[in-house]
Amino acid sequence: MSELSYSRKRVAPIIASVVGALMVAFLWVLVTAEPNTADDADSPLLGQPAPSVISTTVDDAEFVLANRKGSWVVFNFFNSTCVPCIAEHPELVAFSERELQATNPAEIYTVINDDNDASVRAFFSKNGGDWQKVRDTDGAISVSFGVAKVPETWVIDPNGYVRLRIAGMLTPGLLDDQLAQLKTQFGS
Repeated sequence: MSELSYSRKRVAPIIASVVGALMVAFLWVLVTAEPNTADDADSPLLGQPAPSVISTTVDDAEFVLANRKGSWVVFNFFNSTCVPCIAEHPELVAFSERELQATNPAEIYTVINDDNDASVRAFFSKNGGDWQKVRDTDGAISVSFGVAKVPETWVIDPNGYVRLRIAGMLTPGLLDDQLAQLKTQFGS
């Protein structure tokens, strides 16, 4: 047996042991890590001007986000077959109704993610929600906001700055609470 072959046979078990120990340590970290329970999600867009959005609605009206300056804007990225989107929809309807009574109401817009107009119209006809539905036919709006998967909800302040990203399904009162905090912090 050559000296090189003998050295490899001695080193191989040590390397295997080190790799095994690292794998066990990594698994331990994964198992014992606390999940992120924050209601909002980090994004490089937070505190930055909102991306330019120019599109049309399912009613064929032009939509230009820059024209909404002066208003709080809520974008909810949505698909009519998305189970969490369907589950959170009653909360969005209730939020919209509460905002209509507010002194400085936020404007809510659904951004349609990989869906067709007929399905969206049928969903809203059946489930309520009379706000505008903005087409994202080529996915450019979703990409510019960095939407990982629907549902995602974004809040843009009256000056056009992104202030909040909620990744995942809205829970009762979450959007109201977060918006109230933002209005206090950044002025209504």
